[in-house]
Amino acid sequence: MGIRVGYTPDVLTNATAELTVALLLATARRLMEAVAEAKNGGWGTWKPMWLCGYGLSDSTVGIVGLGRIGLAVAQCLKPFGVKKFLYTDFEPKPEVAAEIQAEYVPLDKLAEQSDFVTVHCALTPETNGLCNKDLFSKMKKTAVFINTSRGAVVNQDDLYQALITGQIGAAGLDVTVPEPLPTDHPLFAMKNCVILPHVASATIATRTAMALLTVNNLLAGLKDEPMPKELIL
Repeated sequence: MGIRVGYTPDVLTNATAELTVALLLATARRLMEAVAEAKNGGWGTWKPMWLCGYGLSDSTVGIVGLGRIGLAVAQCLKPFGVKKFLYTDFEPKPEVAAEIQAEYVPLDKLAEQSDFVTVHCALTPETNGLCNKDLFSKMKKTAVFINTSRGAVVNQDDLYQALITGQIGAAGLDVTVPEPLPTDHPLFAMKNCVILPHVASATIATRTAMALLTVNNLLAGLKDEPMPKELIL
């Protein structure tokens, strides 16, 4: 068609990585449940196992898609004392993986060994529905599943079944199908599922940088000049 396309990569990497870590912690440490209990009067005398969740220290984190955001998430998580990083991708990325001492493994092995699974792959025909009942059945019953990539990467019906049957421990989503997710969707009723309204890039600095890059792409396109960030097909 001869239509040039500008886009805004890179500027949202750090914001998305930070949100992923925040969502992971909120889900694993049951923070939304704790807030609700504090508000509704459920906070009573101390109980040894009340609202106990899962910690990052000495854990294994599996990263599905070791691109810019996947790498940034791992770098954010390292100070928490993660014992081991695993990753899977279309092919090994030894130079990138070396930055976080991550091991390349097949998806099945990643699911079996990880305490936390965080998804950062692109949505393609190959990854559509990638996270389904087959994957969840291989995960630990205490595993925490996080998706901040694209909603369609996850089969939400399968995720719901995995959560309600105790096949996995908890899940955190910043992306869903559809968006907005209907308020009567069964996932919203799950205490072990935290759902955010696709706000990974929602910092003032990031949204400003996205807007500026969009304008500069547009101005360059109108002048028939190279765009700062142009999609080359």
